[in-house]
Amino acid sequence: MKSLLSPLLALATAVFITSLTETLPAGVLPAMSAALGVTEPAMGQSVTVYAVGTALTAIPLTAATAGWRRKHLLLTAMAAFAVANTVTALSSSYPVTMSARFVAGVAAGLAWALLAGYARRMAPPHLRGKAIAVAMAGIPLALSLGVPAGAFLGKALGWQAAFLSMTGLTVLLLAWITASVPDYPGQARAARAPMLRALRVPGVVPVLFVTLVFVLAHTILYTYIAPFLDRLGMSASIDLVLLVFGAASLVSIWIVGARIHRHLRLLTVAATLLVALAAALLAVLSAGPALVYAAVTLWGLGWGGVPTLLQTAASEAGGEAADAAQAMLVTLWNAAMAGGGVAGGVLLGLAGPGSFPWSVLALLVPVLAVVAGARAHGFPVRRGLVS
Repeated sequence: MKSLLSPLLALATAVFITSLTETLPAGVLPAMSAALGVTEPAMGQSVTVYAVGTALTAIPLTAATAGWRRKHLLLTAMAAFAVANTVTALSSSYPVTMSARFVAGVAAGLAWALLAGYARRMAPPHLRGKAIAVAMAGIPLALSLGVPAGAFLGKALGWQAAFLSMTGLTVLLLAWITASVPDYPGQARAARAPMLRALRVPGVVPVLFVTLVFVLAHTILYTYIAPFLDRLGMSASIDLVLLVFGAASLVSIWIVGARIHRHLRLLTVAATLLVALAAALLAVLSAGPALVYAAVTLWGLGWGGVPTLLQTAASEAGGEAADAAQAMLVTLWNAAMAGGGVAGGVLLGLAGPGSFPWSVLALLVPVLAVVAGARAHGFPVRRGLVS
C-alpha cells in the first residue's frame, strides 16, 4: 500500500478539488453576489448549475472518452477545473461566471466517473476498497475544512483569492499526477457496450436506486442545516457543527476503508441505520446542543463512508461495465443533490425546518429495504461471511 500512497493521495486531492469547487460559493456567497450585482439566491444557483453540468454530461462524456488513455483524460479534466476557477475569479459578469461554473460541473462529471475506477485499478484485489476510501477522503475534507478555509480566505483577501487558490492547487496537482500516477489504456472500441446496457447487469439498478435516494435524503438536511440550527437557537454554531460532522466523516472513511473488502453489505446497512438514528434524534430529541452534537456525530459516522461504499458497489456490480455504472452513479448523485436543494426549499416554505429530519427518515426506509433485498447482487453477502 505504501507504494500506492502518493498516486492515491493525488487522486484524493483531485476529489477534494472537485468537491470544494462545487461548494465553495456557499462560503463566499454574500461577497460574490455583491460583486456581480445579483441577489444571494441568484448567486446560490452557481452551485445548482455546477450540479446540472455534471448530471447532464457525465454519461455522454464518459461514453465519448471511453477509448482515451486514463491519465490523459484525468489531466484534461483537472486542467478544465483550473480554467473554470480562474475565469470565475476574474469574471465581473454573472452570465460568464455561471458559464464557468457549468464548465466546472462538466469537468466534475468526467472526473467523478473516472476517479473511483482509477483508484480501484491501481490496487490489488484485497486493497481495492481501501484504495477507493483513500481517494474519496477528499469529500469530507472539502466539506469540513475546505469550505471554512475558503470562507476565511475570502473574508481576508477577497472571494476571488479563494477561487485563485483553487487554480494554484490544481496546477500543482497536474504536476503531481504527471509525476506519480500510473497510466492505463482506455477501453477498446470492440469491447465497449452501450452505456445503458449496464442497467441490465444484476445489481447495478439497486446500487443506483440507493445512490439517488440516500443522497437526496442527506442533501435535504445538509443544504438547509443553517435554518434548522437557527430554529434551535444554534445559528452561531454552524461552523462547529459542520466541523464535528466532518471529523466524524473522516473516522467513517477510515473504518470503511479497513473493512469494505469483507463487509460492504454490513457497512452499508450500518451507514443507513446511523444516519436514520441521527435524523430521529434531530426530529424528536434536539432540545439541547449536546443532543444535536451527538446526532451530528452519528450522521457523520454514517455518511462519511457512503461515497466509497456506493462507488465500490457500483464498480463491483458493473464488472466490465463498471465505467458506465460509475457514470450513471455520478449523474444520479448530482441529480439528487440538485433535487435535494429544491425539495428542501419546498419543505422549508411549506412545513418549516423541523420537517427535514422526518423527510430523511422517510427516504431511508426504502434505502434500507433495497440494501436488505440486494443480497445476491449489488450489496451481496460475501461467501463465508455473515455480512
